[in-house]
Amino acid sequence: MLLERAELPPLDAVSHLCGLQAQEPQEPFAGLWSRLRGFQPDALSALLTGRQVVRTHLMRRTVHLVTAADVLSWRARHNAMLRQRVLGVYRRELAGVDLDELAAAGREVLADGEPRSMAQLARAVADRWPEPGTRPLGEMLVAGVLPMVQLPPRGVWRQKAGVRNALVSSWLGREIDPLPTEDGSDPVGQELVRRYLAAYGPAATADVRAWSGLAGLPGAVAALRGELVTFRDERGRELLDLPDAPRPDPETPAPVRFLPAFDNAILGYDDRTRIIDDADRGLSVAGARVVLVDGRVAATWDVEPGTGSGKGIKKTEETLDTVVVTPLRAFSRSERAEVAEEGEQLAIFLSDGESARVRVGREV
Repeated sequence: MLLERAELPPLDAVSHLCGLQAQEPQEPFAGLWSRLRGFQPDALSALLTGRQVVRTHLMRRTVHLVTAADVLSWRARHNAMLRQRVLGVYRRELAGVDLDELAAAGREVLADGEPRSMAQLARAVADRWPEPGTRPLGEMLVAGVLPMVQLPPRGVWRQKAGVRNALVSSWLGREIDPLPTEDGSDPVGQELVRRYLAAYGPAATADVRAWSGLAGLPGAVAALRGELVTFRDERGRELLDLPDAPRPDPETPAPVRFLPAFDNAILGYDDRTRIIDDADRGLSVAGARVVLVDGRVAATWDVEPGTGSGKGIKKTEETLDTVVVTPLRAFSRSERAEVAEEGEQLAIFLSDGESARVRVGREV
């Protein structure tokens, strides 16, 4: 949805994109603005408060904004990976902790239906496991052993709020789907691969692994072989895709697009050179917001707050926020004009129409 903005409801877009990276709560709004025609931020906020989308730890143990249907369907397939990723950080601290017992203790605390911060939940069980400390216990509870969601107002447009966690079952009214009886074909993994390819293919199995955090999904890929088409990239790697997926001509012009921090268009691949130069690869994991010019990362962007802005302050040019673009390479005159035009529209969106200020700098 980056070549042309789509006419899709936000719920359908979140589903198509297999969720949006959302550890920075406001970033998904810019991600959908760049992809949907006429996107209104309140529509996404309503999906969050209406429990149709949720904020949860899922792919790669990072916070994603996903549909309620997807967290119910996908969470069990991610369980083992989520536990292992928390253990990868806190293995020594959690060495003496029975994780099933920890999960049961956490459920008992949460049985009253009250949402809790990670620290509150950890302190509630710390008398039983005093040695690890609250941080390791808390991270394992909210991101590892218990399917949990972060409740609004966190993630609502223009609202700042701390993290309050609740069980998926409490918030959505049902438990996550159990994994089907294992026969080696990995049906949930198959659905993950299909959905990923529909949004991001053609892609290698290494790309699927990098996006999901799961170990390549070999059983799922093997079971799907008969319904997929294959290609070879410039390095000779096998790329998989759905047979009827769109594959635009390589010469198709790509318009300027402003992407939020940690966007899946970059992080959703093992081989990120398709969209970002190796020299700039570090930006993709540092949380930089980036600008695509002709389909490749060519600049970063941020918002410079206006001076003296606030409630009761008369709006002037100096008090208005400005979208600031920092090129990573020299722009042609036409590229600079297109970046400025798109940046102006982004400024209008981010300021609810109060500011159209954009400043395009020189190459760093």
